[in-house]
Amino acid sequence: MNGAPRTGLIMTGGGARAAYQVGVLRALSELLPRQVRNPFPIICGTSAGAINAAVLAADAGNFRRAVRRLTTVWTNFHVHHVYRADPAGAVYNSLRWTFTALTGGVFARRPVSLLDNSPLVELVKRDLDFSAIERCIQRGDLAAFSVTCSGYTSGQSVTFFQGRSDLQPWKRARRIGVAMPITLEHLVASSALPFIFPPVHINREYFGDGSMRQIAPVSPALHLGANRLLVIGVGRQLQERQVERPKVDSHPSLAQIAGHALNSIFLDSLESDLERLQRINRTIEIIPREVLERTGYPLQRVDFRLLSPSVELERIAARYADELPRTIRMLLSMVGAMRQSGSNLLSYLLFEKSYCRALIELGYHDTMARKDDLLAFLARPE
Repeated sequence: MNGAPRTGLIMTGGGARAAYQVGVLRALSELLPRQVRNPFPIICGTSAGAINAAVLAADAGNFRRAVRRLTTVWTNFHVHHVYRADPAGAVYNSLRWTFTALTGGVFARRPVSLLDNSPLVELVKRDLDFSAIERCIQRGDLAAFSVTCSGYTSGQSVTFFQGRSDLQPWKRARRIGVAMPITLEHLVASSALPFIFPPVHINREYFGDGSMRQIAPVSPALHLGANRLLVIGVGRQLQERQVERPKVDSHPSLAQIAGHALNSIFLDSLESDLERLQRINRTIEIIPREVLERTGYPLQRVDFRLLSPSVELERIAARYADELPRTIRMLLSMVGAMRQSGSNLLSYLLFEKSYCRALIELGYHDTMARKDDLLAFLARPE
């Protein structure tokens, strides 16, 4: 195993934006040889990416079948599969959230959130066999699987991992790795968007979306033994963008502020971490090998590829906003999310099949556009 390539797959979060990952995976399943059982022995997921990652991990012996399962779910998604969109459920939950915010949580006896994600909990519970993850590990189809959550009390980014017996926990500044079997609670906690979905109690504290406080999104895969990485993002990371700064007279809406905050949580940390990895790789290239060996400093080059949307997903979301249930449209209109300026927030919550299919198609075409490079990257040496 020491000299063999160990490819880590990293899938970050972002609510409905995670549909883009499915398009990437679908393209890879078509490009890779049919005899490939699992091209990613190390699979790491955060937020909604954790749920996608869990499906791959539970069926690690058959990559194509796992991708088909993901595609079937995401191409038929509706909001009510993820959170309650009926008037009684949606309005009650939002009123309860508002009351708790005004009273400082004095009367709250259980976690509160803007939306009730119990349908997602039931969907994952029904469709995912968590015991299959350990079976894949025992068969050798999977080396490690991890899910990252954020502790609301400790402020730590906690990566829960399940894998080979020789894997060791780790502890770094504001982030730790904990070995334990991955369960439903880990996935629901990791995908609990702040304010929008309720936190989940695991062991000694409540956890929320794993992208919060995750200052080093690629590190779990490296700790688990990966020596090259395929990263699937949900924002336009590491791409040259012409930022326009038009004059604005009106103040930002609540939805615009919320969308800006979510982008900061889900996109900025990954971009910074990949830039750091690039700098380390360049540094290693200019240091003679004998110097590295003499000093004994544990520094090694980690080759990686990043796949991220070629089109801003909020622009796509704005085209499908009217497909949301009326109750949800009404609630989102109250905070300005149905306007163009609020489409960032919308892009995280629009679990409707037309929007999801558009993201899947985008991920598919973005991947196919780079097929030669990706096949060369993933090819195992003889």
